Amino acid sequence: MSRIGKLAIKLEPKVKASVASGAVAFEGPKGKMKVALPQQITADVKDGQIHVNRPDDTREARALHGLARSLLANAARGVASGWERKLDIRGVGFRAEVKGKQIHFSLGYSHPIVFNLPEGVTAEVDKVPRTEDSLPTIGLTLRSVDREALGETAVKIRALRPPEPYKGKGIKYADERVRRKEGKTGTA
Repeated sequence: MSRIGKLAIKLEPKVKASVASGAVAFEGPKGKMKVALPQQITADVKDGQIHVNRPDDTREARALHGLARSLLANAARGVASGWERKLDIRGVGFRAEVKGKQIHFSLGYSHPIVFNLPEGVTAEVDKVPRTEDSLPTIGLTLRSVDREALGETAVKIRALRPPEPYKGKGIKYADERVRRKEGKTGTA
């Protein structure tokens, strides 16, 4: 039995779940979400808990069992309290501004970058920049019900200007540690 797959998913009191035609639909205070189940996997909703089942012990069924349970647990938490990802934008003159469903970045290139947020993902920029290692740092917070869409958006934003190892300028995750390198020394 899969150690993850056999665990029941406890639903928050405000969250409702229903199983229909190979998918589980969630509804909660933060929004609605539907998760499709893999072909071999089934789910049952009983007494405020979701139980994920598999038909046999084949290698593929065991792998999908734990995966399906994790996806359902992420969706249940997402509609109950939502997901959040924080990014730090570090560098002199680096800016970000949220305008509707777009983020306008100034990242040291010769042109501004306009990033369109996907459906269901919201962004917020910290009002007051802070200073770390003499570089101004701006915080960017992304929020969503869908954990997968949130992570994908964070990766795309980080790829606009990845952190460089010498001064640490660029966009990084708030909990990411950038390995710093020592610059060249002028000894001859």
